[in-house]
Amino acid sequence: MTETGSQPIYKRVLLKLSGEALMGDADYGIQPEVITRFAKEISELNAQGVELGIVIGGGNIFRGAGLAANGMERVSADHMGMLATVLNALALQDALEQQGTFCRVMSAIRIDEVCEDYLRRRAIRHLEKGRVVIFAAGTGNPFFTTDSAASLRAVEIGAELMLKATQVDGVYSADPRKDPDATLYSELTYDEVINKRLGVMDTTAVVMCQEQNMPLRVFDVHKKGNLTKLIYGEDIGTLVR
Repeated sequence: MTETGSQPIYKRVLLKLSGEALMGDADYGIQPEVITRFAKEISELNAQGVELGIVIGGGNIFRGAGLAANGMERVSADHMGMLATVLNALALQDALEQQGTFCRVMSAIRIDEVCEDYLRRRAIRHLEKGRVVIFAAGTGNPFFTTDSAASLRAVEIGAELMLKATQVDGVYSADPRKDPDATLYSELTYDEVINKRLGVMDTTAVVMCQEQNMPLRVFDVHKKGNLTKLIYGEDIGTLVR
């Protein structure tokens, strides 16, 4: 229970979690205490009946666009980035299972010995059975970000809300770490995000949310309890709709 209400106001949610979020204050990889904290909060929501799908990035290990910018062929670089998301997904699955939560990793590229292939109907069935589903390997295609994968999966599973977990407490007019006068927006339209080039997500992801009327909430994942408060109805971060 939270101070906002006694019941979650959302039944099915898609959470976009960046690979960088798993690093904590480290420079690379996964910080065990961070992923354990995320797993505890996700497990508590799962126990309350919230159906959670998670798309996870791989930037704490490899970022395809970054590798390509340094001279690697883009398709190969993006495939490496997809594999990095699988590593993070397996780590989060283990952390969730240690909390006693049933979890499935579904990959957009075939890795049958490691995790399930992504099938929309099977993913929905897992959610209906009370399992957390982690979607790995992005869309399975190069040139598409994990933000685009998150928008796609949110629409495919019929999520009521997409949550974009970030390192700051919402969408600002400029980078608040560089500009002390940056303004925090409480609410934006999709057109404002695109036209002002606010960098919430890549344009492909924002347009998909707009076309499918998928509300998006951007929030600070590092503030303990924020995820739970949002799902219970508290107004945190920036709402895009």
